[in-house]
Amino acid sequence: MSRSRLSLAGCALAGLLAACASMPSARDMQQRQAAYVAAAGAPVRSFRLVPGDSVYSWEPLGDTQLVVYTRPTRAFLLDTWPCSGLTVTNGIGFTSFAGEVSVGFDRILTTRGYLPCAIKQIRPVDMARFRLEKEARRHVEVMARDSKDGVPPPAGGN
Repeated sequence: MSRSRLSLAGCALAGLLAACASMPSARDMQQRQAAYVAAAGAPVRSFRLVPGDSVYSWEPLGDTQLVVYTRPTRAFLLDTWPCSGLTVTNGIGFTSFAGEVSVGFDRILTTRGYLPCAIKQIRPVDMARFRLEKEARRHVEVMARDSKDGVPPPAGGN
């Protein structure tokens, strides 16, 4: 293989690894999904978007769930039928009537030309409960490592 092709292959591999590193792992996505589901309330028929405003933020949780923030402190968990465009799109939009996005009538629009995603269920997210769920899942179990001679290190870590 020529030196330029080897160099090009190396650059392509580095780019692929960088792209994979920026994507959340399946485990991280499952944990976030579990935290949102635990903090979601009872289903509602619709939620309101401010006319002329875009969605504040959004996060796909797989190909059947999406979290939409209408404001920094207001979020909704949307369940959809399987929708391949949710996890790969760079932007989303909604169909609505007078700023109201409703179950069974409105759809999620993606920017990659995929078919619109039908909304099966909408649940408001209790943001205080979500933060507690997220913090509870951050708990890391720490175990002291034994030293070479089998004696645990002193409490100060030295």
